[in-house]
Amino acid sequence: MTSSLLNIPRRFPGRRVVVIGDLMLDRYVYGDAERISPEAPVPVLRVVQREDRVGGAGSVALNIQSLGAQAECLGIVGRDRFGQRIREMLAAAGAETGGIFEVHDRPTITKTRLVGLAEHRHRQQILRVDDEVVRPIDPQTAAKLLERYAAALPRADVVCLEDYAKGLLADGICQRLINQARAAGKPVVVDPGRTRGWERYRGATLLTPNRAELAHAVGHELSGEQIAEAATTLTRELELTAMVVTLGRDGALLVRPDGYTQHFPTRPRAVYDNTGAGDAVLAMIAVAIACGATLEEAVQLANVAGGLEVSKFGCVPIRRDEVVAELRATHDTTRRKVRPLDELLAELSARRQRGETVVLTNGCFDLLHPGHVELLERARALGSLLVVGLNSDASVRAQNKGDDRPVRCERDRARMLAALEAVDYVVLFDEPSVAPLVERIRPDVLVKGGDYQPHEVVGHEIVRGYGGRVVVLDFIEGYSTTGELERIRGSAGSRV
Repeated sequence: MTSSLLNIPRRFPGRRVVVIGDLMLDRYVYGDAERISPEAPVPVLRVVQREDRVGGAGSVALNIQSLGAQAECLGIVGRDRFGQRIREMLAAAGAETGGIFEVHDRPTITKTRLVGLAEHRHRQQILRVDDEVVRPIDPQTAAKLLERYAAALPRADVVCLEDYAKGLLADGICQRLINQARAAGKPVVVDPGRTRGWERYRGATLLTPNRAELAHAVGHELSGEQIAEAATTLTRELELTAMVVTLGRDGALLVRPDGYTQHFPTRPRAVYDNTGAGDAVLAMIAVAIACGATLEEAVQLANVAGGLEVSKFGCVPIRRDEVVAELRATHDTTRRKVRPLDELLAELSARRQRGETVVLTNGCFDLLHPGHVELLERARALGSLLVVGLNSDASVRAQNKGDDRPVRCERDRARMLAALEAVDYVVLFDEPSVAPLVERIRPDVLVKGGDYQPHEVVGHEIVRGYGGRVVVLDFIEGYSTTGELERIRGSAGSRV
């Protein structure tokens, strides 16, 4: 990690991006799917929650806002409540919506996803229903969009085209947008549609297709070196400055017309939902270029944004502070594991959505010894991930363990725990009791080591109240922090 890469997000505020493209409303209907219909062999979804999110070009705009820059939106919606909902949600995020026009000849593009909840929380999409009309917009609407675009262009740092091939960015309009931007000296970043007609993007600064979109554009599957070859050919033929091909878990490939290629790997992570990843990548590249970042720097930042997005369910805007934290954590495993509580809760929420089981244990872990390691390994085996609640220095002192306790400061104790393979996260707490932490984290499994009964474990009533488990694991004979200290001090006391 270079200091220059970390400094780029600090320049995001104040940058302006004009976003033009297909606006959509993503609707999520969550329900418990606990039985099969007697009418047909299909799940019955008992609705428990509904949620609306802005998708398509609107998702790009929300990501731009969340990164700290300013988005000005141009597009169309139907004369319906869903179009009004899109404008309301964009305006609430601070995006400018004066360039969103109502049309009478089509509904607002709406994608409704039916999502089943296993055990009331683990999400699985069952069905998606699309409501849309795909055809070019009428000449009058096109004229209004172009007029608004001409007014917005002088105050923009970058132009961003998000094409879902729904008809807004037809060939003639797309070329006029790109040509005007080039004449004004403004970079144009395009997320192309899944079509064969990429001539409409001729002259753009950068295209950001994924592997499947590139294969569709050339008309056949691509593998290995064929990806770079196809991207180079198209970049040259379309007179682009460059192309960035996103490769999912394999990162991204930057290609220039002179044959230059550079591969940017991404940090491996569990992929939960690819929805919105392309929007996050496009927004990050646009904002980074607006700040004067090189294409290489923009692609590295886009890898981070795309990686964060696929770990979430649906289109969820990526925040600037998330990107900065990820950049720091990428080169510091310990820092990635030791999390503030609010940040940890957001991470656990995303992992729970993937169906993972959260295990929580806690303690001072003042002098880490083999007994601790055994306990943590056994606790980790009870679920998908292990969170260790670590008493802060103030919390340890409040337990009256002795004037010289803790022996090691909270920072060192956290670092030691984070170095263990069995530990996924470490979170400090200041309270004398772990109960408030249990209440916030709501683990699926609460683990305590020692000679206890489950009903004696602090927080047991909280966990059992929502259906969680409480597990007591025996300590390994011969190891304890007190015994270790006595041995170190030369005490005659035996190890207990």
